[in-house]
Amino acid sequence: MATTNPWKQFQGLLPKASRIIGTVASHNSNGTSTITLRDGVTMTAKGQSVSVGQRAFVEGGEIVREVPDLPNHKIQV
Repeated sequence: MATTNPWKQFQGLLPKASRIIGTVASHNSNGTSTITLRDGVTMTAKGQSVSVGQRAFVEGGEIVREVPDLPNHKIQV
C-alpha cells in the first residue's frame, strides 16, 4: 500500500547506501580492496572483482563493478 506521508515518499527517493567511484590501489589478503578516491583519501571495500589500477563503483562498502575512466573537466560559470 502506498503511503500518503510526504516525508516517507521523499525518503523512498533517496539511495539506501552510499555510492562512490575510486581507483583500486591494491587487493588485500582478507578479500577486500583498498580504493583511492579523487581527493586522495583511501578506503577499504569488500570484493576484488576489479583489477588494480582500474576504476570501481562502490556501493554500501562493496565493489559492484568496473567503471570506465572518462575525462573530467571543470568549467567555471
